[in-house]
Amino acid sequence: MTGSETELIMQAQQGNMNAFEQLVQLHDKRVLTIAAGYVHSADDAKDIYQEVFLRVYKGLSKFQYKSEFSTWIYRITTNVCLSHRSRRNRNSHTSLDQSINDEDGQPHALKDTLSDTAAADQPTYDAEIALRVEQALKTLSPRQRMVFTMKHYEGYKLREIAEMLKCNEGTVKKYLFEATARLRKKLKDFAS
Repeated sequence: MTGSETELIMQAQQGNMNAFEQLVQLHDKRVLTIAAGYVHSADDAKDIYQEVFLRVYKGLSKFQYKSEFSTWIYRITTNVCLSHRSRRNRNSHTSLDQSINDEDGQPHALKDTLSDTAAADQPTYDAEIALRVEQALKTLSPRQRMVFTMKHYEGYKLREIAEMLKCNEGTVKKYLFEATARLRKKLKDFAS
């Protein structure tokens, strides 16, 4: 934590809204990135973002400098993401098995409309891979998904994740191992 950040925290704890806004600006992109990586929906990510900073504002007076301020904010972000999932367990993507109509009005499964030509269809193939990975991620427990996302999408170290989730590093390793094994199993047929 830098001296200027500590000063901003102390000022914000005393009710200085300008100092609080500066703290938000220091951490808002990272919070939004974590939220977006977890929910894959811009609207849901914005909802999480708003809830995180509302909780930060309400809890700022209780921040006691026992950890880095960024760790404290990301712990709140993690908790909001996990509680968001339990509140809203919905699928925001179209299934590849969903029936759609072609130009002649004939119904076909969306996956049957995908072409096999590699170069021309690379964006479609990439989108399908992203969709399959996202669907596989949704089969993980909330904690497994959070650990996997923070490690592989956000680049956090296991120690940092453990601190944010308030658990030991061994537990984080267990979640990561289970998540990786489950994703491999779910995506095995797709990768072959």
